[in-house]
Amino acid sequence: MLIALGSVILLAAICLLGVAVLLPGAPSVPLDRRRPFEPEPPSSLSRLALSGVRSFERVLGGRNVKLFSRAELEHAGLRLSQAEFFLLVGIGACVGLLVGVVTVGPVMGLLLALLAPFVGKLVLGFLAGKRRAAFDSQLGDTLQLLSGGLRAGHSILRAIDAAAAESQKPTSEEMRRVITETSLGRDLLAALNDTAERMKNEDFVWISQAIQINREVGGNLAEVLDQVNETIRERTEIKGHIKALAAEGKFSAYILIAMPFGIVAMLLAVSPNYMNAMFTHPLGWVMIGASFVLMTIGALWMRKIIDLKF
Repeated sequence: MLIALGSVILLAAICLLGVAVLLPGAPSVPLDRRRPFEPEPPSSLSRLALSGVRSFERVLGGRNVKLFSRAELEHAGLRLSQAEFFLLVGIGACVGLLVGVVTVGPVMGLLLALLAPFVGKLVLGFLAGKRRAAFDSQLGDTLQLLSGGLRAGHSILRAIDAAAAESQKPTSEEMRRVITETSLGRDLLAALNDTAERMKNEDFVWISQAIQINREVGGNLAEVLDQVNETIRERTEIKGHIKALAAEGKFSAYILIAMPFGIVAMLLAVSPNYMNAMFTHPLGWVMIGASFVLMTIGALWMRKIIDLKF
């Protein structure tokens, strides 16, 4: 009896196994479709650039290089590492060397290659100044957002977070940085003071001081920020008047600086041989050097006159 029952169970198992093997299975997804999305492999140029960046990172690792520092890149709003910007400057120097050698000669190529770091420094300064000017122009709207959030019942951190979400760059980036630093345990006033120092904005220092006074003595912070906003708007209006009055002096300075170069370019275009003595005779070289020195002194003098502090 037991042998017969075991035989029946074994036969049933064999039948089930045969049915499972012979029946068509569910349609399977190909292996390449089941894999996650993989981007196209990088090109040879991308791999070369990546290897160059990694080489620069190894060279700069552990060294305090002040040229094109991380702080300068952050102030300019560039999402590049120090090694990447060094590589860009090196590529610019190579391009300048090639263009100078092809167009004029080796001396001009070497001069253009040596000018690449100075051009990079000027670009960083220009981008940082543009970013700070944009931050200054958005400061009034930022104060309105902060005071509105405080009137709605939010805390100062929640109001700053809302201002970061509603503002444009670079204010949104700076406000998010403040929120990130405070969430990591840093004091709010220290983060705000660093923002004011980074943006070189005296008006933002007033905001930080208003928040600090409110935390020490209490009061309605929204009304205080409204008063600060009104004061800042009045100062901005005065700045606009001063810039309008100084625009004529700036334009005159630009014309006076560009006039000698324009005259020389015109003479070279009309009569190329007219200026040969200036570039070949030693006295001509002395006159060119003296003119550059005098023009530099004059440009700095005019800049000091029209650069008003307020």
